[in-house]
Amino acid sequence: MAVAAQKEKLLVSDFTDNQTIIVTEKLGKLPPKRGYRFCKRVLDFLFALILLVILTLPLLILAPIVWIDTKGSPIYRQKRLGLNGKPFTLLKIRSMRADAEKDGIQWAATDDPRITRFGKILRATRMDELPQMWNILIGQMSFVGPRPERPEFYDAFDTYIDGFRQRLLVKPGLTGHAQVNGGYDLLPEEKIVYDLEYIKNRSLKFDFKCIWETIAVVLGKKGAH
Repeated sequence: MAVAAQKEKLLVSDFTDNQTIIVTEKLGKLPPKRGYRFCKRVLDFLFALILLVILTLPLLILAPIVWIDTKGSPIYRQKRLGLNGKPFTLLKIRSMRADAEKDGIQWAATDDPRITRFGKILRATRMDELPQMWNILIGQMSFVGPRPERPEFYDAFDTYIDGFRQRLLVKPGLTGHAQVNGGYDLLPEEKIVYDLEYIKNRSLKFDFKCIWETIAVVLGKKGAH
């Protein structure tokens, strides 16, 4: 896709210009893996609860800094699609200007001018994602899975990626296989390949591998937009 390949700030409408239909692998009905899903949910709940307790003070310290830096609410709420396409409100620490989407819904880009000075630090360290511990605690997200996207982007990607919504077959994650293999630097048609690989082969071992690789990415501050 010529427009997306430029890695510039993109509006949702920019994704609909591509006429080439990319066909992805069709997964069909997934095996239930009830034992895996039960263990994953228990671990998600316990670790999210522990981290929320630990992070309460740091979040209270970050809130006034963000408010001064962005002149808006420190907590940013955004509609995303979760398991089976069910909408939920994703929480983040605000890292962009309050008027970041005055020109329409946009795809985050490298050196995005909408990101504030403190927001660059938040994104580089992934601290802007910390409030999603609440999304994980209440079961809307998991620690590992395809990153949740906005409904508008799903609609846009559907116009040229056949099967992109298969990402909704599993619960979205704070991190994932695609995130540790390029993350924001991947185009949607590249990201879906990693996401489908994760969905097919999901296991506790795969989850722990993604978490370990995420720690390495965060420490290396790679792929943060």
